[in-house]
Amino acid sequence: MVKTTFICGAFLLALLVGQAAFAQTLLFEGARVIPGDGGPAVEDAALLVEGGAIARLARKGDIGLPAGATRVDLTGKTVMPAIISTHVHPGFQRGLTYLAENFNRQTIMDDLNRALYFGVSTVMSLGIETGDVMFQIRADQAEGRVGGARLLLAGRGIGAPNAGPGNSIYSDFTYEVTTIDQIRRAVQEQAARKVDIIKIWVDDRGGRAPRLPIPLALAAIDEAHKQGLKIAAHIFYHEDAVALAEAGIDAFAHLVRDKEMSDALIASMMRQNVYVMPTLNAPERGAHGSPPAWVDEPYLAGLLSDTVPTEVAVRIRNSFFGRDANEVARRQQGYAILQRSLAKLAAAGAGIILGPDTGLEDQIFGYAEQKELGLMAEAGMTPAQVVVAATARAAQFVGLPDRGTLAPGKRADLLVLDANPLDDIRNTRRIAKLYLAGAEVDRAALKASLLRGARN
Repeated sequence: MVKTTFICGAFLLALLVGQAAFAQTLLFEGARVIPGDGGPAVEDAALLVEGGAIARLARKGDIGLPAGATRVDLTGKTVMPAIISTHVHPGFQRGLTYLAENFNRQTIMDDLNRALYFGVSTVMSLGIETGDVMFQIRADQAEGRVGGARLLLAGRGIGAPNAGPGNSIYSDFTYEVTTIDQIRRAVQEQAARKVDIIKIWVDDRGGRAPRLPIPLALAAIDEAHKQGLKIAAHIFYHEDAVALAEAGIDAFAHLVRDKEMSDALIASMMRQNVYVMPTLNAPERGAHGSPPAWVDEPYLAGLLSDTVPTEVAVRIRNSFFGRDANEVARRQQGYAILQRSLAKLAAAGAGIILGPDTGLEDQIFGYAEQKELGLMAEAGMTPAQVVVAATARAAQFVGLPDRGTLAPGKRADLLVLDANPLDDIRNTRRIAKLYLAGAEVDRAALKASLLRGARN
């Protein structure tokens, strides 16, 4: 099997490129295959890949080895679609630093490569972006010049003055609008740049700023849809979510946070086909007065140590000490609201998708996704529901119909695991191999590149 590494500037990118790699015919045999669409797993499966796409899926023995093909024995393994993450912010963390000055090609590429190492094939950046660098990377990926997790983007997000992203380091990264004409023009400008989605903030940031007025948000929804684009809203308040759902927003980039989501709101979301990203990572971290179990979970901690300097992992652990007990109790109450809402959404069959808000400080790429999957299950989702949220439904939301499921005609993006995530969703962390378009990603090269880059 051809395993190709690709050099670009200072980066060693485990990108499998070239027609020779993609043209291979491979017959994977013996694994349990989870299709990703919620259907039953195929035990002791045979998966035939031709030209980077899945040709057939059947039981072992039902597909003969084609002439010139390579047989890959995956006995005892589980195969699922590679993970798709719909809410990330690349480019700001480098080692222990979290700065606007870090927002450059190298840091962004490191984040995309780190995501890939953790089994994440595709990420959607949601609106904390500036300049041309993200667009350049997206174009370079499309031409096969660079690797990493595939990047989709929203360009510059839109909010009321001082009501956009929470951290002051990105204060000048987004549009600040006060009129309907301004918000329509902002959407039009981003559409002209061929963004993949529009992002708006509808939040007063705890009283720091005025909330984006609903009439402006509705104008943004209307303009985005005129431009043929989906639109996602950062929300906090239940009343805003109600208005936005009824107006046809495509996704909530967070759960409602001031109260439990009502049955009426969930019904409206179902009726209007509104997707929702739980983004549990940051609020869950605030709900502990000592390190939670996931900090020392061997497979998650091992993946982290493979991709970031030791001092980052130490800081994550130490961040749980010395917290005010009253503040922790308050945050626990807030987090419980999110858990109850997510359980209700899952029970209703709502459009939950993986979107961890990756890239906030110490919410490391790939690490945040893998942790979020566990938190979603802890909140009441079944492992099968979590898999769908991270694969088929996420692919549907980001507009990539050729991936997210393992079925004939789909791209062969395969995450090979040492254990079954339908038994325990945390088994998605037990990564044996990763294939993109049927070609194996050189994860050892990714690891070496990331650790070398972290020391520079």
